[in-house]
Amino acid sequence: MLFQGVKAVIAESYERIHRSNLVGMGIAPLQFLPGENADSLKLTGKERYTIRIPDDAKPHQKLQVEVDDGRKFSVILRFDTEVDILYYKHGGILNYMIRKML
Repeated sequence: MLFQGVKAVIAESYERIHRSNLVGMGIAPLQFLPGENADSLKLTGKERYTIRIPDDAKPHQKLQVEVDDGRKFSVILRFDTEVDILYYKHGGILNYMIRKML
C-alpha cells in the first residue's frame, strides 16, 4: 500500500499509551532498529521520507525508509496487533467506528 503524505513518527522507543494514541489517530509508529537513532543516521527531520507500508503488513515487520537524498535505513513497524493495522488502514479508530456504524 503506497500512501502519499502518510504521517508517521519514527522514535527510538514508545510508551504503550503513546504508540496506541498514534495508531488511534491513523499515524504509523515506526521504531529505529536497536543502536540506531536520528543522530547516528545523521537525520535532521528536514528530509522527506518515503515509507511503503504493504497491504499485508504484519505486526513488528521491518520496513525500509528512503530518504530524499538517496539514503535508506530500516525501521520496525510498531503495530503490535492486527487491530492496530485495521485502525491504521481506516485512518484511525474514529474513522473505523464511523464506517462500522454506517
